[in-house]
Amino acid sequence: MGLALGLAAAVIGRRTRSGHGRIPVFGRNNPMIGTISSPLVVLGATGTLGERVVAQAVAERRPVIAVARDAGALEHLAARHAGLATLVADIATEADAAALAARLHAWPDGPPGAVVAAIRGAAQGGRVLAAPADFLRRRLDEDLIPHLVAARHLLPVLARQARASYVLIGGPGAEQPWAGYGHHSIGAAALRMLARVLHEEARTLPVRVQMLAVDTPARSAANAGHACMQWPDADAIASHALRLVAGAVAGHAALVRFPLGALSRPPGLSDDLDVGPPPCPSDTNHTDDARALLRRISVDVPAPQEFRP
Repeated sequence: MGLALGLAAAVIGRRTRSGHGRIPVFGRNNPMIGTISSPLVVLGATGTLGERVVAQAVAERRPVIAVARDAGALEHLAARHAGLATLVADIATEADAAALAARLHAWPDGPPGAVVAAIRGAAQGGRVLAAPADFLRRRLDEDLIPHLVAARHLLPVLARQARASYVLIGGPGAEQPWAGYGHHSIGAAALRMLARVLHEEARTLPVRVQMLAVDTPARSAANAGHACMQWPDADAIASHALRLVAGAVAGHAALVRFPLGALSRPPGLSDDLDVGPPPCPSDTNHTDDARALLRRISVDVPAPQEFRP
């Protein structure tokens, strides 16, 4: 690894041969050396949750490769975090994911040691019965398939390390139907099952696959006017995702539920998982969705593949 670091790019912002990446400075003065040397790949790095994962990982002096399809947003992200490497890449198809895997396989600092996947498509509301089947198909193409193709092609890259971690971040609506966002609920439920299947199938690899399941929306500056105080902010979610990466959360269950009772920081930024939020429970006006959410939080029993801190 030391040799690889010594051979890495010597100029911040040097473009890769493809013209779509940034390789940070490595060498004696790089503060990341001597800490965690295997790069962390953040998929969906320009979403608000992805940005918080990037920010916290960089603050922990870990090499980070930020991956997103928006080149301009990646440039702004890199400008805020010295030493951040970026890759402009889409992961909508098998070919996209294979191309990304090839670039990471040939990364100058050696293969990554972890992936955090904070990706999903644009949220759109509407009743399932009112929309044609193509609407659900499009939702699955944006919310589920990118996770599948990313895992298929990136898990073999991670397996080059003796111990690696792959963490998916899942949003709300997976177990209780979300009124007005039924298509999102279907995709979220499918993503949780995908995480369980990946967890089982990856047992033959030196890679731990887990999902951080967040059962409520995140609080944000944008939704501060109607967000519930018990919703976690993105910094709390990002911190927990990085603890999973580091193996600092007890147990190795496929599904790790975000601890809703031990979260609150001041409202920060939220992420792409924020779809039209359900109303907050109140003393005078409980909606069916709010009651279902409260029942879900208070009485649900973990499945064998679940862990709750």
